Amino acid sequence: MHIEQIYTGCLAQGAYYIESNGEAAIVDPLRESAPYIAKAEKRDAKIKYIFETHFHADFVSGHVDLAQKTGATIVYGPGAKTDFKLHEAKDGEVFQLGNIKIKVLHTPGHTLESATFLLIDEEGKEKAIFSGDTLFIGDVGRPDLAQKAGSITQEDLAGMLYDSLRNKIMTLPDDVVVYPAHGAGSACGKNMSKETTDLLGNQKKSNYALRADMSKEEFIKEVTDGLLPPPQYFAQNVAMNKSASTSGLDSILEKGNVALDVATFESIANHEGALVLDTRHQNAFEKEHIPNAIFIGIDGSFAPWVGALIPDLQQPIIFVAEEGREEEIVTRLSRVGYDNTLGYLKGGIEAWKTEGKEVEHVKSISAENFAINYKQNQLNVVDVRKPSEFEAEHVKDAENLPLDFINENFSHLENDKPYHIHCQSGYRSMIAASIYKARGLHNIVNISGGIKAVLETDVPTTEYVCPSTLK
Repeated sequence: MHIEQIYTGCLAQGAYYIESNGEAAIVDPLRESAPYIAKAEKRDAKIKYIFETHFHADFVSGHVDLAQKTGATIVYGPGAKTDFKLHEAKDGEVFQLGNIKIKVLHTPGHTLESATFLLIDEEGKEKAIFSGDTLFIGDVGRPDLAQKAGSITQEDLAGMLYDSLRNKIMTLPDDVVVYPAHGAGSACGKNMSKETTDLLGNQKKSNYALRADMSKEEFIKEVTDGLLPPPQYFAQNVAMNKSASTSGLDSILEKGNVALDVATFESIANHEGALVLDTRHQNAFEKEHIPNAIFIGIDGSFAPWVGALIPDLQQPIIFVAEEGREEEIVTRLSRVGYDNTLGYLKGGIEAWKTEGKEVEHVKSISAENFAINYKQNQLNVVDVRKPSEFEAEHVKDAENLPLDFINENFSHLENDKPYHIHCQSGYRSMIAASIYKARGLHNIVNISGGIKAVLETDVPTTEYVCPSTLK
């Protein structure tokens, strides 16, 4: 028996490869099927099943393409309805995989069809669970994504999750290994651990949601308290994961991985409504970039920020990239459903300048110079971190306008005012600066190094004590 976690840091997502006696299963695959097929071929195994723990909201799964290419059966939990062929499993149903068994545990709560897959080894021992978004390391899945107006609430789902955990998972042996679908950084939970696997016994002791003395009422209150609205692309990704339209990734990659000369690139931007996405490092974007380009760097949490900030999944996108990373960018856009990528700027920003095209830059200031200006002037300081980060410590008199809700909070800024903006270290504030500039706010100054650098100066900081009225 062989179990392998395939972890993707950008999405904080864990897919799994399970193999026994020449037969393999993939749990919660990402959209690109080639890596799973290559892994099975290298190990001389055939992919028999694709197990989906639920309809994912934070990425588009590759189950349809993978099934078409391998003949594998797609398995979802009870109640799953799609427009492609699947096996809707029953609670307790067992699937044979080589010399091992995979048992379906219906664990609704995060979503109604959520299932946990229990691996039973060759000796009949309960060995591991693939818990999806039902149980994370240090946390549990948020219960608000599947709520429906007038029929089911997040409190209803939280109650189901409480029962699922106690009746289906906490009854398992302590030495069962927990393999969740996500780790720290995912928006599918509130406070996940940076660890991506653990023993169930350890989680029974340390995970707040598995406390033995916790009542259902206490559980519901704790798991629903402090939930921020989910990223806007979540609902769209759920719809895509129920549809056969997610197939054809190869053609999407082919269409997007096209080199465009400067004239064509400019024409598509000006006449086809394409968004210009600059994926280089924030320092490169700061120095020079195409006017009105939006920065979201490939080396940060690229796909989640694209999903959070670009409302329309059908938005045509053309991009600027470091040489050699073009296909990676198209792939990572497709992972969250952005399939309308039309190509990249051949030769990058240097080709743009060679043709005599205008470039812009982002005004920037060091933390040390910011400290001097802060003492001498009344500055408008905007902190684009999450509310929880802001509450921990922030520059005195700063305003918290989280990047996650930049579209909703844009009206808080005034065209004629200068603003100094920062995040934790610089990535998010550069994204915010690019969006502000693209919308006509040009008097933006980015504080290099973010709050990390500011805290090394004598700029006064304070803890937040009043609830924010902003989203």
